[in-house]
Amino acid sequence: MVRVFRTLDDGIHQINEIQEGCWVSLTSPSPTELKEISEKYSIETDHLQAALDEEERSRIEVEDHYTMIIVDIPITEERKGKDYYVTIPCGIIITEELIFTVCLIDTPVLTAFMDGRIRNFFTFKKTRFILQILYRNASIYLQYLRIIDKKSEEVEKKLHVSAKNSELIEFLELEKSLVYFTTSLRGNELVLEKMMKIEQIKKYPEDEDLLEDVIIENKQALEMANIYTGILNSTMDAYANIISNNMNISMKFLAVLTIVMSVPTMIASFAGMNVLGIPFNDNPYGFWIMLVCGVGLAGLIGLIMHIKKMF
Repeated sequence: MVRVFRTLDDGIHQINEIQEGCWVSLTSPSPTELKEISEKYSIETDHLQAALDEEERSRIEVEDHYTMIIVDIPITEERKGKDYYVTIPCGIIITEELIFTVCLIDTPVLTAFMDGRIRNFFTFKKTRFILQILYRNASIYLQYLRIIDKKSEEVEKKLHVSAKNSELIEFLELEKSLVYFTTSLRGNELVLEKMMKIEQIKKYPEDEDLLEDVIIENKQALEMANIYTGILNSTMDAYANIISNNMNISMKFLAVLTIVMSVPTMIASFAGMNVLGIPFNDNPYGFWIMLVCGVGLAGLIGLIMHIKKMF
């Protein structure tokens, strides 16, 4: 799908034709749409398709007529009725007259610009638009990181009373999301540093404050991702040790119980032999005597093990 946006006096508007100073948004474009854009604006098809590959890394490529920037943006992904967080690439291509964005789906990063919720946004101010996208992107990362932190606390509370596989799997999914975020934020940081060095992207004094905010926001998101990853790893290790310790205690208890129960079992086995000379064979209370002896010995062994703190 190809949509064209242009900033007018009363805000952002979607228009039908591509004009100078417009923003062209390509969301999961068809091969035909990619070919038309490629031929009309002399943009290599491979560069247009790069952002459609989920495994594409963040980078900048400078060509004769345009500059391509690819950054990773966070999205929510629903699996089994629960929201998980992953990242996908988003391509930004800047030409002399236009700015193109290419992405697999509509994301909160770009829809905020389409809906006119971003202040001081102008489609013809390409450098500011790029910085605003990066700033919005870092803000979404921070928002999702806070949600992940709250979810991890909720799962941790559940694990206090239950150590089911579902809670542990949810912990692993959150940990995986943090790994995605950390890797993507590092890549975006490198892109931001390189973007400020290349001459093809013009720098304006009025955008210096925004640039500083973008750098701070991205670093804060990266630091938060690292902190939450460390906390989640520590929590997972702690619960793994707790589960292992509980398993050892259970096995120890079962081993002691087996030893205690083996005594009356052994006495009953000897007493049940069909041979002459069995004690209390002719005594009418022989069964009860053997029972009391077996239970008494089992209790004595259990008491000794309890005193030695074996269970």
